[in-house]
Amino acid sequence: MLFSSPVFLFLFLPIVLLIYAMLRRTSLRNGFLLLASLFFYAWGELSFLWVMLASIALNYIFAIVIDDAKSESARKFGLLLAVLVNLGILVFFKYADFILTDVDYLLAHAHMSQIPIPLITLPLGISFFTFHSLSYVIDIYRKQAKAQRNPINLALYISLFPQLVAGPIIRYHDVCDQITERKVNLDKFAEGVRRFVIGLGKKMLIANTLAVVADKIFGINLHELTPAVAWLGTLCYTLQIYFDFSGYSDMAIGLGLMFGFRFLENFNFPYISQSIREFWQRWHISLSNWFRDYLYIPLGGNRGGEWRTRFNLVTVFFLCGLWHGASWNFILWGLYHGAFLGLERSFLGDFLKRMPRPVKHVYTMFVVMMGWVLFRAESLRQAQYFYQAMFGFVKPVPSEYTLGVILDNRVVFILLVAILGSTPVIRKWVFPPLKIENGMVAVPEGPAYRAVLRTAWVGIILSLSIMEMAAGTYNPFIYFRF
Repeated sequence: MLFSSPVFLFLFLPIVLLIYAMLRRTSLRNGFLLLASLFFYAWGELSFLWVMLASIALNYIFAIVIDDAKSESARKFGLLLAVLVNLGILVFFKYADFILTDVDYLLAHAHMSQIPIPLITLPLGISFFTFHSLSYVIDIYRKQAKAQRNPINLALYISLFPQLVAGPIIRYHDVCDQITERKVNLDKFAEGVRRFVIGLGKKMLIANTLAVVADKIFGINLHELTPAVAWLGTLCYTLQIYFDFSGYSDMAIGLGLMFGFRFLENFNFPYISQSIREFWQRWHISLSNWFRDYLYIPLGGNRGGEWRTRFNLVTVFFLCGLWHGASWNFILWGLYHGAFLGLERSFLGDFLKRMPRPVKHVYTMFVVMMGWVLFRAESLRQAQYFYQAMFGFVKPVPSEYTLGVILDNRVVFILLVAILGSTPVIRKWVFPPLKIENGMVAVPEGPAYRAVLRTAWVGIILSLSIMEMAAGTYNPFIYFRF
Protein backbone atom coordinates (compact mmCIF):
# COMPACT_ATOMS: atom_id res chain seq x y z
CA MET A 1 0.00 0.00 0.00
CA LEU A 2 2.00 2.94 -1.30
CA PHE A 3 1.82 6.28 0.51
CA SER A 4 1.31 7.77 -2.94
CA SER A 5 -1.69 5.59 -3.81
CA PRO A 6 -5.36 6.62 -3.67
CA VAL A 7 -6.31 3.69 -1.42
CA PHE A 8 -3.82 4.88 1.22
CA LEU A 9 -4.49 8.59 0.88
CA PHE A 10 -8.28 8.53 0.67
CA LEU A 11 -9.23 5.38 2.56
CA PHE A 12 -6.65 3.86 4.89
CA LEU A 13 -5.12 7.04 6.32
CA PRO A 14 -8.38 8.97 7.00
CA ILE A 15 -9.95 5.95 8.74
CA VAL A 16 -6.88 5.33 10.89
CA LEU A 17 -6.56 9.01 11.82
CA LEU A 18 -10.24 9.26 12.73
CA ILE A 19 -10.25 6.20 14.98
CA TYR A 20 -6.91 7.20 16.51
CA ALA A 21 -8.29 10.65 17.40
CA MET A 22 -11.31 9.05 19.10
CA LEU A 23 -9.08 7.01 21.41
CA ARG A 24 -7.72 8.91 24.40
CA ARG A 25 -5.50 6.46 26.28
CA THR A 26 -2.02 5.84 24.89
CA SER A 27 -2.35 2.10 25.49
CA LEU A 28 -5.48 1.95 23.35
CA ARG A 29 -3.87 4.09 20.67
CA ASN A 30 -0.82 1.83 20.62
CA GLY A 31 -2.97 -1.28 20.25
CA PHE A 32 -4.95 0.26 17.43
CA LEU A 33 -1.84 1.56 15.62
CA LEU A 34 -0.33 -1.92 15.89
CA LEU A 35 -3.41 -3.49 14.27
CA ALA A 36 -3.37 -0.81 11.55
CA SER A 37 0.34 -1.40 10.92
CA LEU A 38 -0.11 -5.17 10.65
CA PHE A 39 -2.99 -4.64 8.23
CA PHE A 40 -0.82 -2.20 6.25
CA TYR A 41 1.95 -4.81 5.95
CA ALA A 42 -0.44 -7.68 5.23
CA TRP A 43 -2.03 -5.66 2.40
CA GLY A 44 1.14 -6.03 0.38
CA GLU A 45 2.89 -9.03 1.96
CA LEU A 46 0.37 -11.23 3.80
CA SER A 47 2.32 -14.43 3.12
CA PHE A 48 5.34 -13.07 5.02
CA LEU A 49 3.57 -11.41 7.92
CA TRP A 50 4.63 -14.37 10.04
CA VAL A 51 8.30 -13.52 9.46
CA MET A 52 7.91 -10.09 11.04
CA LEU A 53 5.75 -11.44 13.88
CA ALA A 54 8.32 -14.17 14.59
CA SER A 55 11.08 -11.55 14.62
CA ILE A 56 9.10 -9.44 17.08
CA ALA A 57 8.43 -12.42 19.38
CA LEU A 58 12.05 -13.59 19.37
CA ASN A 59 13.45 -10.13 20.06
CA TYR A 60 10.92 -9.60 22.84
CA ILE A 61 12.33 -12.70 24.56
CA PHE A 62 15.98 -11.88 23.79
CA ALA A 63 15.74 -8.40 25.28
CA ILE A 64 14.15 -9.62 28.52
CA VAL A 65 16.80 -12.33 28.85
CA ILE A 66 19.57 -9.74 28.32
CA ASP A 67 17.97 -7.25 30.71
CA ASP A 68 17.44 -9.82 33.48
CA ALA A 69 20.80 -11.58 33.10
CA LYS A 70 22.82 -11.60 36.33
CA SER A 71 26.29 -11.71 34.77
CA GLU A 72 28.01 -9.88 31.96
CA SER A 73 28.85 -13.16 30.22
CA ALA A 74 25.17 -14.11 30.18
CA ARG A 75 24.28 -10.68 28.79
CA LYS A 76 26.89 -11.05 26.04
CA PHE A 77 25.67 -14.53 25.19
CA GLY A 78 22.08 -13.27 24.95
CA LEU A 79 23.16 -10.42 22.68
CA LEU A 80 25.25 -12.73 20.49
CA LEU A 81 22.33 -15.11 20.10
CA ALA A 82 19.96 -12.25 19.25
CA VAL A 83 22.34 -10.82 16.64
CA LEU A 84 22.93 -14.23 15.05
CA VAL A 85 19.21 -15.00 14.84
CA ASN A 86 18.32 -11.60 13.37
CA LEU A 87 21.14 -11.68 10.85
CA GLY A 88 20.37 -15.32 10.09
CA ILE A 89 16.79 -14.44 9.11
CA LEU A 90 18.04 -11.54 6.97
CA VAL A 91 20.76 -13.59 5.28
CA PHE A 92 18.41 -16.49 4.51
CA PHE A 93 15.74 -14.39 2.83
CA LYS A 94 17.91 -11.71 1.26
CA TYR A 95 21.25 -13.31 0.44
CA ALA A 96 20.84 -17.10 0.20
CA ASP A 97 19.99 -16.98 -3.51
CA PHE A 98 22.92 -14.61 -4.20
CA ILE A 99 25.38 -16.78 -2.27
CA LEU A 100 24.23 -20.06 -3.82
CA THR A 101 24.29 -18.57 -7.32
CA ASP A 102 27.92 -17.51 -6.89
CA VAL A 103 28.83 -20.88 -5.35
CA ASP A 104 27.23 -22.66 -8.31
CA TYR A 105 29.22 -20.45 -10.68
CA LEU A 106 32.46 -21.54 -9.00
CA LEU A 107 31.39 -25.19 -8.93
CA ALA A 108 30.56 -25.10 -12.64
CA HIS A 109 34.03 -23.76 -13.45
CA ALA A 110 35.53 -26.52 -11.30
CA HIS A 111 33.38 -29.12 -13.16
CA MET A 112 31.65 -30.12 -9.92
CA SER A 113 28.00 -30.83 -9.18
CA GLN A 114 25.98 -27.69 -8.63
CA ILE A 115 23.66 -26.96 -5.72
CA PRO A 116 19.93 -26.69 -6.45
CA ILE A 117 18.83 -23.11 -5.78
CA PRO A 118 15.42 -22.85 -4.09
CA LEU A 119 13.08 -20.00 -4.96
CA ILE A 120 13.27 -17.61 -2.01
CA THR A 121 11.07 -14.51 -2.07
CA LEU A 122 12.30 -11.38 -0.31
CA PRO A 123 9.82 -10.21 2.37
CA LEU A 124 8.85 -6.56 2.11
CA GLY A 125 10.90 -4.25 4.33
CA ILE A 126 12.96 -7.03 5.94
CA SER A 127 16.15 -4.94 5.97
CA PHE A 128 14.41 -2.17 7.87
CA PHE A 129 12.55 -4.19 10.50
CA THR A 130 15.65 -6.32 11.08
CA PHE A 131 17.73 -3.22 11.76
CA HIS A 132 15.01 -1.93 14.09
CA SER A 133 15.13 -5.23 15.97
CA LEU A 134 18.92 -5.14 16.22
CA SER A 135 18.79 -1.56 17.47
CA TYR A 136 16.38 -2.67 20.19
CA VAL A 137 18.40 -5.59 21.58
CA ILE A 138 21.71 -3.70 21.35
CA ASP A 139 20.23 -0.68 23.17
CA ILE A 140 18.99 -3.01 25.91
CA TYR A 141 22.43 -4.62 26.20
CA ARG A 142 24.09 -1.20 26.42
CA LYS A 143 21.55 -0.18 29.08
CA GLN A 144 20.45 2.79 26.99
CA ALA A 145 16.88 1.61 27.56
CA LYS A 146 14.98 -0.97 29.58
CA ALA A 147 13.51 -4.08 28.00
CA GLN A 148 9.95 -3.49 26.86
CA ARG A 149 7.71 -5.76 28.93
CA ASN A 150 4.61 -4.87 26.97
CA PRO A 151 4.71 -6.92 23.74
CA ILE A 152 2.26 -4.53 22.06
CA ASN A 153 4.61 -1.58 22.55
CA LEU A 154 7.59 -3.50 21.17
CA ALA A 155 5.58 -4.75 18.21
CA LEU A 156 4.49 -1.18 17.51
CA TYR A 157 8.10 0.06 17.49
CA ILE A 158 9.16 -2.57 14.96
CA SER A 159 6.04 -2.52 12.76
CA LEU A 160 4.83 1.11 12.92
CA PHE A 161 3.58 1.61 9.38
CA PRO A 162 5.04 5.09 8.58
CA GLN A 163 8.59 3.71 8.77
CA LEU A 164 7.98 -0.02 8.32
CA VAL A 165 8.77 -0.57 4.65
CA ALA A 166 11.50 1.95 3.77
CA GLY A 167 12.52 3.74 6.94
CA PRO A 168 13.81 6.02 8.28
CA ILE A 169 15.61 3.56 10.53
CA ILE A 170 14.52 4.54 14.03
CA ARG A 171 16.86 3.60 16.87
CA TYR A 172 14.95 2.32 19.88
CA HIS A 173 16.49 4.68 22.42
CA ASP A 174 15.35 7.64 20.31
CA VAL A 175 11.64 6.75 20.49
CA CYS A 176 11.15 4.47 23.52
CA ASP A 177 9.71 7.31 25.61
CA GLN A 178 7.40 8.38 22.78
CA ILE A 179 5.90 4.90 22.57
CA THR A 180 4.59 5.11 26.13
CA GLU A 181 3.81 8.82 26.25
CA ARG A 182 3.21 11.29 23.44
CA LYS A 183 0.87 14.13 22.63
CA VAL A 184 -0.81 15.31 19.47
CA ASN A 185 -2.04 18.86 19.06
CA LEU A 186 -3.43 20.79 16.12
CA ASP A 187 -0.18 22.59 15.29
CA LYS A 188 1.83 19.40 15.38
CA PHE A 189 -0.76 17.62 13.25
CA ALA A 190 -0.77 20.50 10.73
CA GLU A 191 3.01 20.35 10.48
CA GLY A 192 2.74 16.62 9.84
CA VAL A 193 0.26 17.20 7.03
CA ARG A 194 2.50 19.85 5.48
CA ARG A 195 5.52 17.55 5.65
CA PHE A 196 3.57 14.63 4.18
CA VAL A 197 2.31 16.73 1.27
CA ILE A 198 5.83 17.99 0.48
CA GLY A 199 7.03 14.39 0.35
CA LEU A 200 4.08 13.41 -1.82
CA GLY A 201 4.93 16.22 -4.24
CA LYS A 202 8.57 15.15 -4.38
CA LYS A 203 7.51 11.65 -5.35
CA MET A 204 4.60 12.31 -7.68
CA LEU A 205 5.70 15.49 -9.43
CA ILE A 206 9.47 15.17 -9.60
CA ALA A 207 10.74 11.63 -8.95
CA ASN A 208 8.13 9.91 -11.13
CA THR A 209 8.71 12.28 -14.06
CA LEU A 210 12.48 11.81 -13.93
CA ALA A 211 12.05 8.05 -13.45
CA VAL A 212 10.45 7.79 -16.89
CA VAL A 213 13.50 9.40 -18.50
CA ALA A 214 16.04 7.48 -16.41
CA ASP A 215 14.33 4.13 -17.04
CA LYS A 216 14.16 4.84 -20.77
CA ILE A 217 17.86 5.70 -21.00
CA PHE A 218 19.04 2.81 -18.83
CA GLY A 219 16.89 0.55 -20.99
CA ILE A 220 18.43 1.68 -24.29
CA ASN A 221 20.62 -0.78 -26.16
CA LEU A 222 24.08 -0.07 -24.80
CA HIS A 223 25.54 0.33 -28.29
CA GLU A 224 23.09 3.17 -29.01
CA LEU A 225 24.12 5.32 -26.06
CA THR A 226 25.70 8.68 -26.89
CA PRO A 227 27.68 10.56 -24.23
CA ALA A 228 25.00 13.27 -23.95
CA VAL A 229 22.18 10.76 -23.47
CA ALA A 230 24.20 8.72 -20.96
CA TRP A 231 24.96 11.83 -18.90
CA LEU A 232 21.31 12.85 -19.04
CA GLY A 233 20.29 9.42 -17.73
CA THR A 234 22.79 9.71 -14.89
CA LEU A 235 21.57 13.19 -13.98
CA CYS A 236 17.92 12.11 -14.04
CA TYR A 237 18.60 9.09 -11.83
CA THR A 238 20.71 11.19 -9.45
CA LEU A 239 17.78 13.52 -8.92
CA GLN A 240 15.15 10.76 -9.08
CA ILE A 241 16.62 8.71 -6.24
CA TYR A 242 17.01 11.80 -4.05
CA PHE A 243 13.45 13.03 -4.50
CA ASP A 244 12.04 9.49 -4.36
CA PHE A 245 13.73 8.53 -1.10
CA SER A 246 13.69 11.93 0.61
CA GLY A 247 10.04 12.21 -0.45
CA TYR A 248 9.25 8.91 1.26
CA SER A 249 11.16 10.05 4.35
CA ASP A 250 9.23 13.33 4.42
CA MET A 251 5.96 11.41 4.24
CA ALA A 252 7.06 9.02 7.00
CA ILE A 253 8.14 11.90 9.24
CA GLY A 254 4.89 13.73 8.51
CA LEU A 255 2.79 10.66 9.33
CA GLY A 256 4.75 10.23 12.54
CA LEU A 257 3.90 13.80 13.57
CA MET A 258 0.20 13.17 12.86
CA PHE A 259 0.30 10.34 15.40
CA GLY A 260 2.47 12.18 17.93
CA PHE A 261 5.86 10.69 17.04
CA ARG A 262 8.89 12.71 16.12
CA PHE A 263 11.38 10.90 13.92
CA LEU A 264 14.86 12.25 13.28
CA GLU A 265 15.60 13.81 9.90
CA ASN A 266 16.85 11.48 7.17
CA PHE A 267 18.11 13.96 4.54
CA ASN A 268 19.74 17.36 4.73
CA PHE A 269 20.38 18.50 1.14
CA PRO A 270 23.17 15.99 0.40
CA TYR A 271 23.83 17.39 -3.07
CA ILE A 272 25.31 20.61 -1.67
CA SER A 273 28.09 18.63 0.03
CA GLN A 274 31.74 19.55 -0.34
CA SER A 275 33.10 16.03 0.23
CA ILE A 276 31.97 12.42 0.33
CA ARG A 277 32.28 12.51 4.09
CA GLU A 278 29.84 15.40 4.24
CA PHE A 279 27.59 13.65 1.72
CA TRP A 280 27.14 10.71 4.09
CA GLN A 281 26.41 13.09 6.93
CA ARG A 282 23.49 14.40 4.85
CA TRP A 283 22.29 11.33 2.89
CA HIS A 284 20.14 8.59 4.50
CA ILE A 285 21.18 9.91 7.89
CA SER A 286 19.34 7.22 9.83
CA LEU A 287 21.31 4.45 8.08
CA SER A 288 24.62 6.31 8.48
CA ASN A 289 23.92 6.80 12.19
CA TRP A 290 22.94 3.15 12.60
CA PHE A 291 26.18 1.88 11.06
CA ARG A 292 28.19 4.45 13.04
CA ASP A 293 26.65 3.56 16.42
CA TYR A 294 26.32 -0.21 16.03
CA LEU A 295 29.25 -1.14 13.79
CA TYR A 296 31.85 1.57 13.12
CA ILE A 297 32.37 2.60 16.76
CA PRO A 298 32.38 -1.01 18.09
CA LEU A 299 35.00 -1.86 15.44
CA GLY A 300 37.19 0.87 16.92
CA GLY A 301 36.08 3.87 14.88
CA ASN A 302 39.00 6.23 14.34
CA ARG A 303 40.79 5.25 17.55
CA GLY A 304 43.20 2.69 16.10
CA GLY A 305 45.36 4.75 13.77
CA GLU A 306 44.92 5.74 10.13
CA TRP A 307 45.12 2.30 8.56
CA ARG A 308 42.75 0.77 11.10
CA THR A 309 40.32 3.66 10.55
CA ARG A 310 40.39 3.14 6.79
CA PHE A 311 39.81 -0.58 7.25
CA ASN A 312 36.83 0.16 9.50
CA LEU A 313 35.40 2.58 6.93
CA VAL A 314 35.75 0.12 4.06
CA THR A 315 34.23 -2.67 6.18
CA VAL A 316 31.25 -0.51 7.14
CA PHE A 317 30.60 0.57 3.57
CA PHE A 318 31.05 -2.94 2.23
CA LEU A 319 28.22 -3.96 4.56
CA CYS A 320 26.31 -0.78 3.70
CA GLY A 321 26.42 -1.74 0.04
CA LEU A 322 25.44 -5.33 0.83
CA TRP A 323 22.54 -4.07 2.98
CA HIS A 324 21.09 -2.37 -0.10
CA GLY A 325 20.83 -5.61 -1.99
CA ALA A 326 22.29 -9.01 -2.87
CA SER A 327 24.23 -7.83 -5.89
CA TRP A 328 27.85 -7.20 -6.78
CA ASN A 329 26.77 -3.78 -8.05
CA PHE A 330 25.70 -2.76 -4.54
CA ILE A 331 28.79 -4.29 -2.94
CA LEU A 332 31.11 -2.41 -5.29
CA TRP A 333 29.06 0.76 -4.79
CA GLY A 334 29.62 0.47 -1.05
CA LEU A 335 33.33 -0.26 -1.44
CA TYR A 336 33.59 2.67 -3.88
CA HIS A 337 32.23 5.10 -1.29
CA GLY A 338 34.31 3.52 1.46
CA ALA A 339 37.45 3.96 -0.65
CA PHE A 340 36.78 7.67 -1.20
CA LEU A 341 36.08 8.16 2.51
CA GLY A 342 39.43 6.52 3.23
CA LEU A 343 41.19 8.69 0.65
CA GLU A 344 39.64 11.83 2.13
CA ARG A 345 41.26 10.97 5.44
CA SER A 346 44.68 11.14 3.77
CA PHE A 347 46.16 13.12 0.88
CA LEU A 348 42.84 13.74 -0.91
CA GLY A 349 41.37 15.41 2.15
CA ASP A 350 44.38 17.70 2.51
CA PHE A 351 44.16 18.56 -1.18
CA LEU A 352 40.44 19.36 -0.99
CA LYS A 353 40.96 21.72 1.94
CA ARG A 354 43.01 23.98 -0.32
CA MET A 355 40.45 23.99 -3.12
CA PRO A 356 37.69 26.59 -3.56
CA ARG A 357 34.13 25.52 -2.73
CA PRO A 358 32.98 25.17 -6.38
CA VAL A 359 35.79 22.71 -7.08
CA LYS A 360 34.96 20.67 -3.98
CA HIS A 361 31.31 20.59 -4.94
CA VAL A 362 32.06 19.48 -8.52
CA TYR A 363 34.34 16.74 -7.18
CA THR A 364 31.67 15.49 -4.77
CA MET A 365 28.88 15.45 -7.32
CA PHE A 366 31.10 13.72 -9.89
CA VAL A 367 31.95 10.94 -7.42
CA VAL A 368 28.34 10.59 -6.30
CA MET A 369 26.95 10.48 -9.84
CA MET A 370 29.51 7.89 -10.93
CA GLY A 371 28.41 5.81 -7.97
CA TRP A 372 24.75 6.10 -8.91
CA VAL A 373 25.49 4.55 -12.32
CA LEU A 374 26.79 1.46 -10.53
CA PHE A 375 23.81 1.56 -8.17
CA ARG A 376 21.22 1.83 -10.97
CA ALA A 377 22.72 -0.53 -13.54
CA GLU A 378 21.20 -3.99 -13.75
CA SER A 379 24.62 -5.64 -14.02
CA LEU A 380 28.32 -4.86 -13.87
CA ARG A 381 28.47 -5.22 -17.64
CA GLN A 382 25.79 -2.57 -18.12
CA ALA A 383 27.61 -0.25 -15.71
CA GLN A 384 30.85 -0.76 -17.62
CA TYR A 385 29.24 0.08 -20.98
CA PHE A 386 27.45 3.04 -19.45
CA TYR A 387 30.72 4.49 -18.16
CA GLN A 388 32.34 3.95 -21.55
CA ALA A 389 29.45 5.74 -23.27
CA MET A 390 29.59 8.66 -20.83
CA PHE A 391 33.21 9.35 -21.64
CA GLY A 392 33.04 8.62 -25.35
CA PHE A 393 35.10 5.43 -25.30
CA VAL A 394 32.65 3.66 -27.62
CA LYS A 395 31.27 4.82 -30.92
CA PRO A 396 27.47 4.53 -30.79
CA VAL A 397 25.50 3.21 -33.73
CA PRO A 398 22.82 5.50 -35.21
CA SER A 399 19.86 5.64 -32.85
CA GLU A 400 16.46 7.27 -32.53
CA TYR A 401 17.28 8.13 -28.90
CA THR A 402 18.66 11.65 -29.03
CA LEU A 403 18.42 14.50 -26.55
CA GLY A 404 15.82 16.18 -28.75
CA VAL A 405 13.61 13.09 -28.64
CA ILE A 406 13.98 12.37 -24.93
CA LEU A 407 13.78 15.92 -23.61
CA ASP A 408 10.51 17.80 -23.84
CA ASN A 409 9.45 21.05 -22.18
CA ARG A 410 7.99 19.29 -19.15
CA VAL A 411 11.12 17.23 -18.49
CA VAL A 412 13.34 20.31 -18.85
CA PHE A 413 11.14 22.24 -16.42
CA ILE A 414 11.11 19.39 -13.87
CA LEU A 415 14.90 19.04 -14.18
CA LEU A 416 15.34 22.74 -13.37
CA VAL A 417 12.91 22.50 -10.44
CA ALA A 418 14.68 19.37 -9.17
CA ILE A 419 18.12 20.95 -9.33
CA LEU A 420 16.85 24.01 -7.47
CA GLY A 421 14.88 21.86 -5.03
CA SER A 422 17.94 19.80 -4.14
CA THR A 423 19.41 22.97 -2.58
CA PRO A 424 18.06 24.91 0.43
CA VAL A 425 17.00 27.86 -1.74
CA ILE A 426 13.29 27.02 -1.96
CA ARG A 427 13.06 26.05 1.69
CA LYS A 428 14.84 29.18 2.85
CA TRP A 429 13.06 31.79 0.76
CA VAL A 430 9.76 30.27 -0.26
CA PHE A 431 8.78 27.46 2.09
CA PRO A 432 10.67 27.75 5.41
CA PRO A 433 10.08 24.80 7.75
CA LEU A 434 8.35 25.05 11.10
CA LYS A 435 10.36 24.07 14.16
CA ILE A 436 8.86 21.83 16.80
CA GLU A 437 9.90 22.62 20.36
CA ASN A 438 8.59 20.52 23.24
CA GLY A 439 5.84 19.19 21.05
CA MET A 440 4.71 22.65 19.97
CA VAL A 441 5.25 24.28 16.61
CA ALA A 442 7.28 27.48 16.70
CA VAL A 443 6.46 29.65 13.69
CA PRO A 444 9.68 31.02 12.20
CA GLU A 445 10.24 34.73 12.27
CA GLY A 446 9.68 36.58 9.05
CA PRO A 447 7.05 38.40 7.00
CA ALA A 448 3.44 37.33 7.52
CA TYR A 449 3.10 36.52 3.83
CA ARG A 450 5.21 33.41 4.34
CA ALA A 451 2.45 31.74 6.38
CA VAL A 452 0.00 32.37 3.56
CA LEU A 453 2.56 31.17 1.04
CA ARG A 454 3.12 27.95 2.98
CA THR A 455 -0.61 27.19 2.99
CA ALA A 456 -0.93 27.99 -0.69
CA TRP A 457 2.00 25.74 -1.57
CA VAL A 458 0.50 22.82 0.36
CA GLY A 459 -2.76 23.19 -1.54
CA ILE A 460 -1.06 23.48 -4.92
CA ILE A 461 1.28 20.53 -4.34
CA LEU A 462 -1.55 18.33 -3.05
CA SER A 463 -3.80 19.22 -5.98
CA LEU A 464 -1.13 18.52 -8.59
CA SER A 465 -0.17 15.26 -6.88
CA ILE A 466 -3.77 14.07 -6.85
CA MET A 467 -4.00 14.86 -10.56
CA GLU A 468 -0.95 12.66 -11.15
CA MET A 469 -2.59 9.89 -9.12
CA ALA A 470 -5.74 10.18 -11.21
CA ALA A 471 -3.61 9.74 -14.32
CA GLY A 472 -2.22 6.53 -12.82
CA THR A 473 1.39 7.66 -13.12
CA TYR A 474 2.68 6.58 -9.73
CA ASN A 475 5.13 3.73 -9.19
CA PRO A 476 6.77 1.99 -6.18
CA PHE A 477 9.44 3.78 -4.16
CA ILE A 478 13.00 2.78 -5.02
CA TYR A 479 13.88 1.75 -1.47
CA PHE A 480 10.93 -0.66 -1.20
CA ARG A 481 13.12 -3.34 -2.76
CA PHE A 482 15.75 -3.04 -0.04
